[in-house]
Amino acid sequence: MCRRFIALLLLLCLPIAAFPRTRHRKPRAIPWFDYRAFPPTPSSLIEQNAVIDGMGLPRIKDKKALAALVQSGDLVPVTENRYVHVNPKLEADRRFVRPWVDDFLQELGQEYFDHFEEPIQVNSGVRTMKTQMSLLRWNHNAAPVHGEKASAHLAGIAVDLQRRGLTQEQVKFIQQKLLYLAALKMVIVEEELKQPCFHIVVTGEYPWLPPMRLDSKPPDLLPLKEPQ
Repeated sequence: MCRRFIALLLLLCLPIAAFPRTRHRKPRAIPWFDYRAFPPTPSSLIEQNAVIDGMGLPRIKDKKALAALVQSGDLVPVTENRYVHVNPKLEADRRFVRPWVDDFLQELGQEYFDHFEEPIQVNSGVRTMKTQMSLLRWNHNAAPVHGEKASAHLAGIAVDLQRRGLTQEQVKFIQQKLLYLAALKMVIVEEELKQPCFHIVVTGEYPWLPPMRLDSKPPDLLPLKEPQ
């Protein structure tokens, strides 16, 4: 009993520094490149397929079906100019999109060029089901070919824009533009980091603006002057 008492006294006499302190680490700040305004979610894939089904668009099976859609004008080649650049490594049969998707690319590309004097880069356009199956063999991050979470590239309404190599200002610029269009239901977006890109589905709402409410008044309109 005496020994225990002496040991307790010695412990009480030890300086506070002798006892280990519990350190509370500050939460690690997310690097700017890892910040995503549009993180991928399973519900996003379901929403993308719901849009495709709502528009009655087919999933393109093979190169023969792809050629038929190109011939009919339902698919058009991505327009390349000083605003929009296509990755030179992209295969020729994957450089097609729906016409309104090309309109979207030109509008975004022009705004981006006006700001940075550089074009946006398209890394992927339409894919056939056969191409997607080949992609799944080595890219486990790719969406499936069938089901409610199938890849929207199969319908020609999705594009992947380059994200790797962009500056913080450039990434933020594109995010802000897409946030505005996403709020209007014109696009559905996912930002992927394993193969950095903006995966963008352009819905049938683009480029139509939502109708003005009848009870709202435009604030900037001035009354017309009556002729003298």
